[in-house]
Amino acid sequence: MKKFLFLLLLLVVGLHEGWAQTSPPFWADIVSFKKQDAIEALPSNPIVFVGSSSFTRWNNIKESFPGYPVVNRGFGGSTLVDVIRYAYDVILPYQPKQVIIYCGENDLASADSITAGETVRRFKTLYGMIRTNLPDTRISFVSIKPSPSRANIQGKVKEANQDIKRFLKKQKNTDFIDVYDAMLDKQGNMREELYVKDRLHMQPEGYAIWQKIIAPYLVK
Repeated sequence: MKKFLFLLLLLVVGLHEGWAQTSPPFWADIVSFKKQDAIEALPSNPIVFVGSSSFTRWNNIKESFPGYPVVNRGFGGSTLVDVIRYAYDVILPYQPKQVIIYCGENDLASADSITAGETVRRFKTLYGMIRTNLPDTRISFVSIKPSPSRANIQGKVKEANQDIKRFLKKQKNTDFIDVYDAMLDKQGNMREELYVKDRLHMQPEGYAIWQKIIAPYLVK
């Protein structure tokens, strides 16, 4: 009997270690959000910001939009595939009146095989999930930004932005929030001073541009 219990214990430990090793990407971030939700009083029908690190690193996002019920659920490095995977964890439970999405840049940068068309298809999948479950929620997409470290994919970035804009124009209760051109200089060049040393993530000056452009789109 003792031998059986010992073998059973080894099996359980092995399964637990296997689960830990095969946890999906960003699961630790999702668990952290769930812990926050358990101890914080969240606003009802908030404006949920969701997507990748440009939102994750917007540390003063609530102060940037005073008077609005902002909930930031960006998790760094995420692709549209990841946001789709966790939509039932970081979007739908909050019953938001508006969802603001910044994602797709990491998709395009992840591999040469990830085309603008594939990225747009992923966005449409996410859009469909949100619209099906939250038919009255406003869905707003922030255009993919011009990151100097990713100058080599700007053709794909512009194509994806254009196609998502075209798609959203045909949908009800949506916005395409264009920040791309505002992050270029008068000659159409990327403004290096808007970014930190990695030339990917933004300085406060970059977020100031985003704040000014996004604010008029927020639902009262």
